Amino acid sequence: MSVHGADWMKGIVTVQIRGGEPERLVNNALAGGLKLASIRWTSSGLLMFELSVSDYFELRPYLKQTGCRVHVVKRRGLPFWLVKAEGRKLFIAGMAMFAVIIYLLSSLIWSIDIEGNVRLSDEQILEAAEQEGLFPMQWTFRLKDADTLSKALVGKLDGTSWIGVERKGTRVKIQVVESALPEQKQLQSPRHLVASADAVVTQIIAEAGRPVVKKNMRVKKGQTLISGTIGGDAYMRSVVAKGTVRGLVWYEFEISVPLKQTVKVYTGEKKSKWYAVIGKRALQVSGFGKSPFEQSETIAHEERAAWRNWSLPIGRMKETIMETTLEERELSGEEAKSVGIMGAKAEVLLKAGIDAVIRDEIVLHEESDNGKVYMKVLFEVDQSIVKEMPLVQMQGD
Repeated sequence: MSVHGADWMKGIVTVQIRGGEPERLVNNALAGGLKLASIRWTSSGLLMFELSVSDYFELRPYLKQTGCRVHVVKRRGLPFWLVKAEGRKLFIAGMAMFAVIIYLLSSLIWSIDIEGNVRLSDEQILEAAEQEGLFPMQWTFRLKDADTLSKALVGKLDGTSWIGVERKGTRVKIQVVESALPEQKQLQSPRHLVASADAVVTQIIAEAGRPVVKKNMRVKKGQTLISGTIGGDAYMRSVVAKGTVRGLVWYEFEISVPLKQTVKVYTGEKKSKWYAVIGKRALQVSGFGKSPFEQSETIAHEERAAWRNWSLPIGRMKETIMETTLEERELSGEEAKSVGIMGAKAEVLLKAGIDAVIRDEIVLHEESDNGKVYMKVLFEVDQSIVKEMPLVQMQGD
């Protein structure tokens, strides 16, 4: 048997029976029409059950009949909740105010996301949306329906063929489809492709123009690789030379690496600060005071509240201030050499381009002096070696 919801409105008590004849008490009470629930024996051999407050006051004659004593161990239900609430008026008022604030915040547009635009800027789209009443901090009930907004935005934004507007909770997504424009080919003047550096050619593919060098040939900086002039005598004409030419280029670096390195390490000591977040504002609620550490690093982690599919503009943020210190580390000669070469390789690739490949490295000289490792290193790099040279400029020369 269970206690009904109506009994919860009256109040429910859990009682413990001591002494007398507990089994007879239960049988007599049930026979007398009282509603007892969750009847059970405790590990200490005492009988417990639940009943409504009104039935509790009807239990007295059965206690006298059986010589039992009753002890209330738990109270729940509306009457007891109201008694507690009487002493917590401010708390309840605060909860009610909080619920009102949550409702109001969830009725506002907090962010507008724009997708699909290429030629149109976000600012242009947001300005047109604002003219139609769609902007952050606008009430959701004041928005026009999605179809009306979509048609109005297409009319205001030239170069769009379709605009979709979708609202999810406090966020609005504007999906833009721009009108296709005819492809405009870039006008190019006739040109040669020349070497950008001294190199040995490893690959040459001429798409347009006349190749004048071959694989494994050594070329000088500025030397023509693919000519923009084709034909001969009366049949000669100029074209835009196109193609791919790669070659081996050599870079020489002088490297110095200190054997003592200063590195940042975490001590394990930390301090936390908590913030209540509303929109883009954060209010600190704990962890006040200055940082107790001379050197530190702060890591922030934010959590937003959500209800069903709605992402609410409220949440909390935790800032963890982690103590750091600087320690000196002694490198071996090999470690210092490795650090230096890695740094030089990064610089080589920065100069040679993202498609460059380091084929070989040769240490020409190495020595240690004054707490440093000094090296002279030669890198062999396979990279693109083409550079454009307009024919007009060359004819002028």
